[in-house]
Amino acid sequence: MTTSEPDLQDPYTAPHFATSALITIDVQRDFLSEAPYGVPGTTEILPALRRAVSAFRAAGRPVVHVVRLYEDGGGDADLVRRRLLKSGVRIAAPGTAGSEPADGILPEAAPALDSALLLSGRPQRLGPHDYAVFKPRWGAFHRTCLEELLHELAVDTLVFAGCNLPNCPRASIVQASERDFRVALVRDAVSRVTDSALTELAGIGVHLLNADALEGRLAEPSQGTG
Repeated sequence: MTTSEPDLQDPYTAPHFATSALITIDVQRDFLSEAPYGVPGTTEILPALRRAVSAFRAAGRPVVHVVRLYEDGGGDADLVRRRLLKSGVRIAAPGTAGSEPADGILPEAAPALDSALLLSGRPQRLGPHDYAVFKPRWGAFHRTCLEELLHELAVDTLVFAGCNLPNCPRASIVQASERDFRVALVRDAVSRVTDSALTELAGIGVHLLNADALEGRLAEPSQGTG
């Protein structure tokens, strides 16, 4: 642990892995590095992200895939995206292959995303431990069912991974902290990471770990805190 990281014994911020959920953010085909409007570095974090997903499933813990679905014209998109979407560009459009999660992220035999269900604000069950939730803005809690779902699952700790740390993961982490969830970030399973961003997140009590450490913590018999 560096001096900038939170105390793993802090009774208020230390992760409780026995009551945790993994939150993946925007890990969809249209956002992968090689896609026309993709995010650099996102394809490259997939191996670590797949390990994180597998570790949560093996521990019997929930995995929530938070996704974007941009309807034609972008009327309900973030303001900064509307000009592009109004020009006719289709990114993560409902029902398209590009809107689907990246290969190897969902469990075997998972159904395709149910756009109508997700856009209605309800979660979609994708497997024994997996769910999908649609978000219309940067943060995963804004106008979504995520908080309700997490409370139903008796979750108090959120472990984040996914696409584009400066935007959606960061906004979602701040929203999670505001709702008194304990928060951790898998730093090798999130794209566009910078040292300054990690230092700032640590400063608000976010615990930083890599996929190797996460696998070890989830495999512990007690899945204890910290």
